[in-house]
Amino acid sequence: MSDARARVLDHLLEHSVRRGDFVLKSGRRSSWFIDSKKTICAPEVMVDVASLTLEALPQSANAIGGLTMGADGLSFITAGVAATRGRLLRAFSVRKEVKDHGAGGRVAGALFAGDVVVITEDTVTRGTSLLEAAGVVREFGAEVVLLLALVDRGGTVASMAAAQGLSFSALFSAPDLGFDFEGA
Repeated sequence: MSDARARVLDHLLEHSVRRGDFVLKSGRRSSWFIDSKKTICAPEVMVDVASLTLEALPQSANAIGGLTMGADGLSFITAGVAATRGRLLRAFSVRKEVKDHGAGGRVAGALFAGDVVVITEDTVTRGTSLLEAAGVVREFGAEVVLLLALVDRGGTVASMAAAQGLSFSALFSAPDLGFDFEGA
């Protein structure tokens, strides 16, 4: 395990994982919850998170983003760190609703038709946010080459993505954190 991976894993376990009785976005109950933004946004591991993310990106990708708020931190820090290393990645957010003023639309930031895109999310259980963002980006005219999460707690996203012709990867999984996958 790389030093960066070990530092991020330790930070996730110490600062992001909570045990108790939680209701997930799906309405299901769980004995554990992860707020991975506490790790993504932490200055002591932010560059490590971005470095691990960059290692997972296909070389063809020139843009990174996803559904706001879950994707924003991971996408923006990765694009920033990439720029310091000479790799230019455009960053963007997909709004949850169409904006009814200004230029409108659901895409905000630096995304162009024809871009080769990685869709990100902080933590996924079922992957619905990743798939929603991928649909919006495809409709926008960009090519989605990877769905990428910091943490996969469900273990079913890869098959759901594959059914739509998409690849999925996660930097960490529920078993990496000491838990079983929770499924869809």
